[in-house]
Amino acid sequence: MSSTPFHQLERVVIRFAGDSGDGMQLTGDRFTSDTASLGNDLSTLPNFPAEIRAPQGTLPGVSSFQVHFADHDIATPGDAPDVLVAMNPAALKANLPDLPRGATVIANSDEFTKRNLAKVGYAASPLADDSLADAGYHVHALPLTSMTVEALAEIEGLTRKEKERAKNMLALGLLSWLYSRDTESTEAFLRAKFSGAPEILDANLTALRTGHAYGETTEDFAVRYQVAPAPMTPGTYRTITGNQALALGLVASAYRTGLPLVLGSYPITPASDVLHQLSALKAHGVTTLQAEDEIGAVGMALGASFGGSLGVTTTSGPGLALKSETIGLAVATELPLLVIDIQRGGPSTGLPTKTEQADLLQALHGRNGESPVAVVAASSPTDCFDAALEATRIATTYRTPVILLSDGYLGNGSEPWQIPAAAELPDLTVRHTTEPNATDESGEPVFHPYLRDPETLARPWAVPGTPGLEHRIGGIEKADVTGNISYDPANHDHMVRLRQRKIDAVADSIPPLEVDDPSGEARVLVLGWGSTYGPIAAATRLVRATGAKIARAHLRHLNPFPADLGDVLRRYDRVVLPEMNLGQLALLLRGRYLVDVRSHTAVRGLPFTAGELAQVIHENLMEIQGQEARA
Repeated sequence: MSSTPFHQLERVVIRFAGDSGDGMQLTGDRFTSDTASLGNDLSTLPNFPAEIRAPQGTLPGVSSFQVHFADHDIATPGDAPDVLVAMNPAALKANLPDLPRGATVIANSDEFTKRNLAKVGYAASPLADDSLADAGYHVHALPLTSMTVEALAEIEGLTRKEKERAKNMLALGLLSWLYSRDTESTEAFLRAKFSGAPEILDANLTALRTGHAYGETTEDFAVRYQVAPAPMTPGTYRTITGNQALALGLVASAYRTGLPLVLGSYPITPASDVLHQLSALKAHGVTTLQAEDEIGAVGMALGASFGGSLGVTTTSGPGLALKSETIGLAVATELPLLVIDIQRGGPSTGLPTKTEQADLLQALHGRNGESPVAVVAASSPTDCFDAALEATRIATTYRTPVILLSDGYLGNGSEPWQIPAAAELPDLTVRHTTEPNATDESGEPVFHPYLRDPETLARPWAVPGTPGLEHRIGGIEKADVTGNISYDPANHDHMVRLRQRKIDAVADSIPPLEVDDPSGEARVLVLGWGSTYGPIAAATRLVRATGAKIARAHLRHLNPFPADLGDVLRRYDRVVLPEMNLGQLALLLRGRYLVDVRSHTAVRGLPFTAGELAQVIHENLMEIQGQEARA
């Protein structure tokens, strides 16, 4: 048993970084799972290269996984790591600019060879020239690769290269010891993953235990750390990514509507994982269809909706552009359709593995003609579950396509999720039309496919093949009520306005915008949408800790907006709006409500930091105070 003393911490940010083949995503994921089992609140930020296999040991090939865990509620993966585990010189150089003074660096000294140093422009090893220590970092240079090979010396059937691959497990074992994490769940994971490869299983388990034992026996670390569990509402929790939450939210939506779920999808980063998750849930009434392209995928989904199912398609920005014509067809036919856009950096192929919020205007207006759709946005990985339910509610209630915006940060990031009871989920029951809804001039029953609900303006949803409910379908304009093909100018104007009024009517079912303004005296409102929720919440805490009064609100519904949004915006002297684009929502709000919206924008492929946004808020507060002083 180690005699190393324990030091209690409130929060820790750890970043695992290495070559894209070093298993950093798996290492971070397992550390996260072990941390979640201890009851800490946590948030993660996976960050990996777009290339399938970038040149080994180069800066473009660096892959990292950051996890922030604490004994209290947290909202972001952390602004900067307290600990960097660097598996090679490239990982160190790529991440060193993010390290604050006093951070700990654990580096795999075996990889700091002359050749690897030259690849990233190091003339000499920073582990040997004291430059890291002089910069204020606590450095632990450990030969992780050779330690792993030595620990696995007695395992037969594996080459040296195969043994070296287990070095990430040795690093995980060491960090688990250092931060008092239990490795039992990781061992169970490894047994399940490598049940058919006993030598690889043995190597990974041995490396994991060796890393833990090294921590217990070495004198390199003067202290171990503990982070107490965070207070949480009693219940059953699991760690979940945004894409996993979306998949489960879609299954829950199908369950609560009573409809079969049909996903038409074409693989695209970072949305592919939703397809992977749902393809494993066939037992729950889920049908997944991997199409030959994006157009085929959305066509399958819309066809499923026409057939009476809950039709869903998943994509990212480039795919959303390709789906636009079929989304317009769904608008014209007035059928429910869920289009999930996991946004990434653009334009074109852009930054496939990085995050962005730049698809908003495309979601709102990226179709020909007057083609309104409802748009909602998830705000956190766990909120992706609730956002899926809300998108389903709108789509099935109002018979409209709904675009649900997530992004790479939410889709790949994870946090603890309290699993809800099925009975607590909203009732989304759908009843298809089964009988004629009108009579003709002779009194015979007939079906009018565009005879609308007076409140929602939704048209009937009749399953094809229902006797007596035959009707025309397609993209050519239809006559109101009867659904006959119509080229009448007045009817087209009428139908265009009806479809817009139907989307506008969604606002009647949206609750008032929730504003966090504890004092009621704030003069600046920080407004956000989508994944800026966490950084804005964390920044607001920092600003309020200085005694400043600041208000905060976050939009889920982006089309239509909440009915009281204009009143909320006009309540404040200034609205600050951070977005990971060039100010798309700010443009809309200025035009709609004629209010002073100050944009803070960045398109770096990374989420905002809390410190960055806190500085922006402070600057706006100071500017207002300065204007008053001059007046």
